[in-house]
Amino acid sequence: MLPARLVRFGGTVSRENQLALQTRAVSVSIARSSLPRSTLSTIWAPTGGITAGEDEFGHGKLIRAGFLRQAHSGVFQLLPLGLRVQDKIEKLIDKHMQSVGASRLSLSTISSEDLWQKSGRLELVASELFRLVDRKETPLILSPTHEEEITSLVAGTLKSYKDLPIRVYQITRKYRDERRPRHGLLRSREFLMKDLYTFDLTTSAAIETYRKVSAAYRAFFSELKLPFIVAEASSGDMGGDLSHEYHLPSAVGEDTVVTCDSCGYAANDEVATARPPPPSNAVASTSQIRVWRGISQDRNVLINAWYPQADNEQSDLGPNLHAVKSAVPELDTSIDNSVAFWEDALSRGKAKVINVIDTRLSTSFGSLREKLSLLPDSLKSHDAEHSFLGGVEIDESLNLVRLADGDGCPKCEEGTLKIHRALEVGHTFHLGTRYSAPLDACVMLPQTELPEAAGERLVPGTRHPVQMGCHGLGVSRIFGAVAEVLADKRGLNWPRSIAPFEVALVPTSGVTEQSLDLYDALAGRNGPGPGFDVVLDDRKLSFGWKMKDADMIGYPVVVIMGKLWKESRICEVQCRRLSVDEKVSVEELPAFVSSLLERL
Repeated sequence: MLPARLVRFGGTVSRENQLALQTRAVSVSIARSSLPRSTLSTIWAPTGGITAGEDEFGHGKLIRAGFLRQAHSGVFQLLPLGLRVQDKIEKLIDKHMQSVGASRLSLSTISSEDLWQKSGRLELVASELFRLVDRKETPLILSPTHEEEITSLVAGTLKSYKDLPIRVYQITRKYRDERRPRHGLLRSREFLMKDLYTFDLTTSAAIETYRKVSAAYRAFFSELKLPFIVAEASSGDMGGDLSHEYHLPSAVGEDTVVTCDSCGYAANDEVATARPPPPSNAVASTSQIRVWRGISQDRNVLINAWYPQADNEQSDLGPNLHAVKSAVPELDTSIDNSVAFWEDALSRGKAKVINVIDTRLSTSFGSLREKLSLLPDSLKSHDAEHSFLGGVEIDESLNLVRLADGDGCPKCEEGTLKIHRALEVGHTFHLGTRYSAPLDACVMLPQTELPEAAGERLVPGTRHPVQMGCHGLGVSRIFGAVAEVLADKRGLNWPRSIAPFEVALVPTSGVTEQSLDLYDALAGRNGPGPGFDVVLDDRKLSFGWKMKDADMIGYPVVVIMGKLWKESRICEVQCRRLSVDEKVSVEELPAFVSSLLERL
């Protein structure tokens, strides 16, 4: 007999509500029990038969574990286990995008060159575009990103500033003609990406939106229970003046990220700086001075970067090119043989030289200048117009030496810098009016009763371009990066939140009613509890082979029904990531598995 009243969460639940709750729980249990069980015999998972390569990365394990296969260079087919991981990443993204009030939509993969011409971005990224024409000879592209399309779409729907803010996102396939696709999903030609686009009336509102999205991103990565770095970054071709990257530290990462051990400063090496070095009198001879020569994008200016010989091994790697480019923005860092290109400018009488001087040489460069080779040896006989940045000519702080572990932090007096290799998996941009102005995403401001603008000037009766933000997460890159970060010699090792299955149930012998009952108990098929995402390995293969396969696939928890199960209903529970191998009774099994998964 049910009690008339039931105390619940500090309040009370009536008999009627209690009956409703119980009825709902029974309905959920019935619904679960009607679903087919997840069994490996019914899932196409072509594992085994592929030999591990030497120094195998996570990508190789994804292939051997049956998550994906390569179709073409930089193009991959996702198999059922891989699709389960991708779907879980998407669901996790959906959850956190809803937390910032974003609506999901789907934009077309096909965009027009005309739209990209209007934004002024077509020629900047032309070499990476997949381009095509339709039967009417209209030039089209397969979109590598969708700023132009979403801006055009929103511009056609905005009626009033009261329609703002707008926050919309998509998860869709993108295409980029990578010159050298590598590391599997980490740098491919076809990839899945989440883009959140935000539209606000004012800069202050857009920055507040940016902060909220950043908080949602941090919450998303926290659910993966992996260390991550949020680093200041360059906006590059995207435009705007505020940008952050989200990285997973990894030895195979293509990015370099700098962090402070004291104040939390973090930046991509493209924008990272160290504490400005003091001028030094220690450089006494030309042998202690290094020079690197580059060239401008128009091929008319030779750029000499002068810097002191460093004490560490990085001295042979040349200067910090990002620092040189910050001093001379027209530097073309893609050219190796700059002198050969500059010789042509000499022949045309248009040659110039810019000398960029490290701050530590400021007191000695002038006295040693006559002894230094301002021009390459093969061109010493030529005359060219010289200018100087830094040194004694202009009192600027220039640190041209590559950043290294132990450099001083630019943001605090106590901290020192640490250099990390990392995998970029997300990027946020405040775009401002970079796209809204050329694509006419504007709202008409009223003549009176202007909205609050936190100090910004709004002109009554004018068309006002909206402030935009773009916030990307690489779904494919997260997939590949997590595999790289957590893989070990035995196989993959997934976090609970995106694992293909949370628990694998492996009987040492054939499947029996008892093993099906245990599966049902763990999956919550017969009760109101949430249950786990379980798969039963019912394949007619040897127990040893199935255990090696479970290691390769990387289930967070493996439950083994072995000899002790037959004798006394005790399972062996393994969790490789937590170094757990315990004997657990069937009564304690759900609670024990739950305690492990909560840490994963």
